[in-house]
Amino acid sequence: MMIKRPKLFLDSGDPNETHKAISLLGGIDGQTTNPSLVAKNPDIQAYLATGKKLTEDELLNKYKELIGELEKTVAGPLSVEIYADWKTTPEAMLEQAYNMKTWGRNIYIKFPTIPTGIKAAHQFVTEGGNANMTLVFDQMQAAAVYTATLPSIKPAFLSPFVGRWDDRGYKGIDLIKNIIKMYKGFDKIRRARKAHVEVLAASIRSMEHFYSAMVLGADILTVPLSIIQEWVENEQWMPDATYRTEAKGFKSLVYQAIPYHDDYMSYPVKYEKGSLLDEGVKKFVKDWKSLLA
Repeated sequence: MMIKRPKLFLDSGDPNETHKAISLLGGIDGQTTNPSLVAKNPDIQAYLATGKKLTEDELLNKYKELIGELEKTVAGPLSVEIYADWKTTPEAMLEQAYNMKTWGRNIYIKFPTIPTGIKAAHQFVTEGGNANMTLVFDQMQAAAVYTATLPSIKPAFLSPFVGRWDDRGYKGIDLIKNIIKMYKGFDKIRRARKAHVEVLAASIRSMEHFYSAMVLGADILTVPLSIIQEWVENEQWMPDATYRTEAKGFKSLVYQAIPYHDDYMSYPVKYEKGSLLDEGVKKFVKDWKSLLA
């Protein structure tokens, strides 16, 4: 039995890659950006090669210009990431979110899935904003996002990072499987007819990740141009329900039976030094600061 094709986003900060992806596929459903991808933008790299750095205002203007360029070719959602570290307050995150929301017609703000980010996102979606919760590495974060985004008008996005778990010797694709299973249970408890959170599989590094995320039922896949090119070379082959990932030598991520709570603060998302979440937050901060004078 063939599976339903999920929505496909490009994960890139380069409009040239956007045009290439559209020419290969005939269109894409959306695009995700972040500070790391902005840092790789050819125009910004050329500027930095002169030995100069950007002020914070200049960097934000460059980012805004980039989103404006993407809007000309991408009709779907564009994800824009705020700057945040472990000390950034919800108020500071929201101030950025309100500004970035004005950059386009269909902007999704990427909040880090840390306690302050979840709190800021809850207020943002309550006020009608669109959120993409990023840096998701476990079910506890996903559970908190589920209830925090209940007021969403449009479905919120949840971005579990697959590849980072592979780096630590675990089968990262299990994270997608476990979250989808948990969300189905939550929907059943709430008797929800329509999902208010869409699982957006991120950090997709291989065709095995790509096909497995499809089979497991991810709503959206965000992928680099290289994955799109390889898929086109494979004649856009679609797996069926019998497809299985060959993850030899990787440990499994065990499913956690987390109970449903209406209050998102009931789910303990905590700082843990050296965790994947800690590494992810610090990496984006480092990439952002590397551009600044």
